[in-house]
Amino acid sequence: MNLEVFEVLRRALRDRAPTVVATVVDVAGIDASGDPDRVRPSTALGASMVLATGEAPAGSLGDPDLDAVVGRDAVGVLHSGRGALRHYGPCGEARRDDLTVFFDVFAPPPQMVVIGAVDFTAALVDVAKVLGYQVTVCDARPVFATPRRFPRADEVVAEWPDRYIRARADRLGPRDALCVLTHDHKFDVPALVEALATSVGYIGAMGSRRTHAERVQRLTAAGVDTASLARIMAPIGLDIGARTPQETAVAICAEIIALRSGETTGGHLRDLAGPIHHATA
Repeated sequence: MNLEVFEVLRRALRDRAPTVVATVVDVAGIDASGDPDRVRPSTALGASMVLATGEAPAGSLGDPDLDAVVGRDAVGVLHSGRGALRHYGPCGEARRDDLTVFFDVFAPPPQMVVIGAVDFTAALVDVAKVLGYQVTVCDARPVFATPRRFPRADEVVAEWPDRYIRARADRLGPRDALCVLTHDHKFDVPALVEALATSVGYIGAMGSRRTHAERVQRLTAAGVDTASLARIMAPIGLDIGARTPQETAVAICAEIIALRSGETTGGHLRDLAGPIHHATA
């Protein structure tokens, strides 16, 4: 790692900015090709470049075309939050394995913003912390939004949710989640409008089907289009028969995991019909 790459990485880690370091870890395909036109002397084992959020790429893998392709792929790797190995041709050609690049991700924990200091919130905070989320609870009512009620939350904010989301919109990305638990249109509708303007990866809203139908009418009146409405998972959670706050928290987090991974063996409550709570025997 050269000094330029090291300095950018150091600043990014200091500022907790999501960052990817791409390093050439194998050039056996180039060395074994025997074709001098494919040999790039500057594409050496250990060559690296860094892409930090908010900064221009630093360093080089030895070829400008390779740098461009790897830089593009680094964005996708960063959004996934997981390191990866990728294979390229000497100039970044796809479907070649002349060289191997390792993408090392340095990213802060994903964020979960929970709107509403209600009975279900403490349970959701607990489960989200187990999954590694940095959790913020936000409610406009100072009497409810207190660290004493939510001791495991990383931050408890007494602020109007829409204002809070608007102020940190640029910090919410595909790895993050926003859960609206308020059941109150004066809080949740403005909050959802602001959330839909961000790139946050998961937006869920608690409430019955009737509550959400009314919510959709208000969101539509506020100018939210059909495509944006489809981003809202409501009623929130997977259909696992959850009833208690703890079970509901598991259902919500299970839905977040399912959407992030693209796999689910159960149905989303949003996509089903009938009551969201099943009768007990």
